[in-house]
Amino acid sequence: MIFDYNVIYDALPLYFSGLLTTLKLLALSLFFGLLAALPLGLMRVSKQPVVNMTAWLYTYVIRGTPMLVQLFLIYYGLAQFEFVRESFLWPWLSSATFCACLAFAINTSAYTAEIIAGSLRATPNGEIEAAKAMGMSRAKLYRRILLPSALRRALPQYSNEVIMMLQTTSLASIVTLIDITGAARTVNAQYYLPFEAYITAGAFYLCLTFILVRLFKLAERRWLSYLAPRKH
Repeated sequence: MIFDYNVIYDALPLYFSGLLTTLKLLALSLFFGLLAALPLGLMRVSKQPVVNMTAWLYTYVIRGTPMLVQLFLIYYGLAQFEFVRESFLWPWLSSATFCACLAFAINTSAYTAEIIAGSLRATPNGEIEAAKAMGMSRAKLYRRILLPSALRRALPQYSNEVIMMLQTTSLASIVTLIDITGAARTVNAQYYLPFEAYITAGAFYLCLTFILVRLFKLAERRWLSYLAPRKH
């Protein structure tokens, strides 16, 4: 078997363009997903049944259905409704980039909300009692104690979610976007070199994963050092 990597070398500009698209999709999805996950996480630990069940139902449905189905429903499904095509939202909903970011953000918000909720439930009672003893209101308790503490403890689990979202962005190529996987599909379609095309895409994803893992390790070392066992 002869590998033709000259083609890959010539296609590197396409791969780097796809890399920028992948990073944009990942950054936007994580940003808006985290914004949505914060109130959802708080709702999941609420003692009000209606509030808790509303958030539970959202996370259950999103986590219980495939990401590809969600992407197809948003990108292809909404277009079949005339009132959607005639609404002010259509310029955005007709954009593959917007639909992909929306689908990815919705998906990651459900998983991140459960991560935040789990971290909130794991908050030591001593921290809560100390804050109450200082006369903190409930809002200040969440803002100053519970949320910062929970977000720090959620870092290891959230890092896994970020890595999974990186892999999930490869689905964007199915809705015409030229991300890293889309670049590989284009090269394969033009030159019929699936091994070279996709192993190059895999190398890009591996490099991105390595960088993200290292960044999260540094973040954990900075913000979770107080949880490490003390040396005697």
